[in-house]
Amino acid sequence: MRVLGINSLFHDPAAALIVDGRVVAAAEEERFSRRKHGKRPVPFSAWELPELSARWCLDRAGLDPSALDAVAYSYDPELARPADRLGLDDPWDRLRQEYAREAPGFLAEVLPGLDPEQVRFVPHHVAHAASAGQASPYPDCAVLVLDGRGECGSHLAGRYTGRRLDVLATQSLPDSMGLFYEELTEHLGFLRSSDEFKVMALASYGKPRFLDELRGYVGTDGEGRFRARSVPWAELAPARPAGEPWTEEHADLAASAQACLEEVLLGLARWLHERTGDRVLALAGGVALNCVANTRLHREGPFDTVWVQPAAGDAGTALGAALHVAHLEEPVEAMPTAALGREWSVPELRAWLERAAVPYEEPEDIAETVAEELARDGIVAWFQGRSEYGPRALGHRSLLAHPGRAANLERLNAVKGREEFRPVAPMVLAERAPELFDGPLPSPYMLFVHDVAEAWRERIPAVVHVDGTARIQTVDRAEEPLVARMIEGFERRTGLPVVVNTSLNTAGRPMVDDPRDALECFGSAPVDLLALGPFAVRRAEVFA
Repeated sequence: MRVLGINSLFHDPAAALIVDGRVVAAAEEERFSRRKHGKRPVPFSAWELPELSARWCLDRAGLDPSALDAVAYSYDPELARPADRLGLDDPWDRLRQEYAREAPGFLAEVLPGLDPEQVRFVPHHVAHAASAGQASPYPDCAVLVLDGRGECGSHLAGRYTGRRLDVLATQSLPDSMGLFYEELTEHLGFLRSSDEFKVMALASYGKPRFLDELRGYVGTDGEGRFRARSVPWAELAPARPAGEPWTEEHADLAASAQACLEEVLLGLARWLHERTGDRVLALAGGVALNCVANTRLHREGPFDTVWVQPAAGDAGTALGAALHVAHLEEPVEAMPTAALGREWSVPELRAWLERAAVPYEEPEDIAETVAEELARDGIVAWFQGRSEYGPRALGHRSLLAHPGRAANLERLNAVKGREEFRPVAPMVLAERAPELFDGPLPSPYMLFVHDVAEAWRERIPAVVHVDGTARIQTVDRAEEPLVARMIEGFERRTGLPVVVNTSLNTAGRPMVDDPRDALECFGSAPVDLLALGPFAVRRAEVFA
């Protein structure tokens, strides 16, 4: 069975393709259109479809749209209700519902040959749940979804048995932990439905002194649901105008909201465990990208294992919707990796370099060349293999640096044009991680934070956040042999088994995806070396 998954209605439009129960491809539209998040999550953009990523998914499999057995659309307009009946202030939300109802015709227009009758609507939170429960390595697991909103809810708790879902609880709007966090993001001067991770980072600088006040608006009910009503944020701390410095009050408000979110997540997980007795919990929804909350859930929650979908936000519902529909007809396999996007052959990469007319070299081993540059304290743009699905750079589209230089945090944030309080992440071989980091291991998708061992904090200061933690990525040498060789080469030269890894992009722009993007980023940012497949491009030679 051939199923194309589509997410488009709110934000982070994406496409994914399942063929004969296997994940063949998945990609976000932003990587093709070069618009951050693909579009803004406003009703007037709801008609925009991930046509570029959808076409690429089909091309990857050599399929024509007419060959599809189904298209799974991750929203069911039949379940929706008018915004005012849901307690939401969104007078143009009716446009979303209209565009969703017309999606089969729109899809047939952008994918000529597609039969609109093949389009199947999948409830938004069911698609989220499938992106976790059906994509994870665990056919039997509990599943928890928390995000801003779906058709008329914001939460789903359930259980997968043999990859089939039994829904145990849902939460109706307007109560929403995602909207709670989004409103604070806007109050703190960041971009709503985009910059929530900045609030999480800022929270580490504050104290949760407003937590008691927030508990008056947010909390669990002990029955698998919660309340989360609009908070009068300005009564707790003044709004921060965008671009203005943040204050202690802002950091304390962020810390309080973060603690409140964690309490709700723990309460829901405990209820779900009581109902299911499962050992494994799978997470999805935008809230599941909060790696600090995930770690507290792992440490204090009742589940032995917490597995988080690497594309936990709405982009992941393209994959989840496709898995859900495919599994109605045949068994489906877990996603094999997050590297599900585009890649280029060596001749294709060489052609890009020739077309750009830049001097380049082809060293015997690009991993050793990069290790040498990093040991000299150079910054490296690393472009290798298939691009990642989801918001994390996982060793395929990365900026790399030396972790032993404290100044490299400020240096990388300057290169990327980011706020000074934003941390960068360490990449470490899986077998070495327990020596340096305490937390959920392995951690291949960078979705948890780990305490950095005291003996290592002064040795790798660039990756240690203000609270002594790091959001690590563990590298399995069997799955990522090139990355493993690069890390080992760096350790031989420096004695440090860690490399700084942050996403290959600059602020406000999507992660680099194709060779043109890589060359443009290299040309516009002070990066010392571009490792484009087996080729090395040196800044000193290009701009001599």
